[in-house]
Amino acid sequence: MTASPAEMIDLTGKVVVVTGAGGGIGGGIVRRMAAAGALVVAHTRSSPIEQGGGEVTEVRADLTEEDGPTAVVDAARERHGRIDALVNNAGIQPVAPFTDLTDQQWAEMIDTNLTAAHRLTQATASAMRDQGTGGSIVHVASIEARHPTPVHGHYATAKAGLVMHAKAAALAWGPHGIRVNSVSPGLIDRPGLADDWPEGVERWMAAVPLGRLGTAEDVGDACVFLCSDLARWITGADLVVDGGILTNPTW
Repeated sequence: MTASPAEMIDLTGKVVVVTGAGGGIGGGIVRRMAAAGALVVAHTRSSPIEQGGGEVTEVRADLTEEDGPTAVVDAARERHGRIDALVNNAGIQPVAPFTDLTDQQWAEMIDTNLTAAHRLTQATASAMRDQGTGGSIVHVASIEARHPTPVHGHYATAKAGLVMHAKAAALAWGPHGIRVNSVSPGLIDRPGLADDWPEGVERWMAAVPLGRLGTAEDVGDACVFLCSDLARWITGADLVVDGGILTNPTW
């Protein structure tokens, strides 16, 4: 049983926006933020959000649409008056051979996983600058930004762009007290994963030093840390959360 982040890190009263909150990882991030006392604004495009403990406000928007990012920022400020942190988690992970990738598949990936995060970062950072209180922004990237797989070339490219985007945004917004970092998860467990991809799970388990798959809460705890004052002098960093798999490139 892992400790609640509320036992270690206190985000009481902090307003935290989490995108893609209807997915497995997004749900884990929301739960850990709420457990730490944050006032969570949980974004989803269509998937329902599981309501756990804490105060969670649901916002629905398509972040690839022109007014999507602004709608999320406006909803958070209307509900709570400010934004203290943003976790850019929303994304897609379709499978397609890189050699046969169509322009449409490429554009959908970049628009959803990179451009939407850029636009929401701009809108959120501008709001934080106007508040004059600084803030924290976290991108959820992937270890595939460093270690691509054959059918995830466009996904890996977008996630690598997200890691660099965090560094560039950290440089740009740092003078306003806004920190920007990324978290790169490894293979995160979900219901049915072992049935859907048994060979992949088997390879992972044979190679990962810490001996297990990741959980959504593992990612959530990393995001809680980066959004807290414990990370007050950390910006432009990529926190790998993978059980040590990148130490063993054979998986």
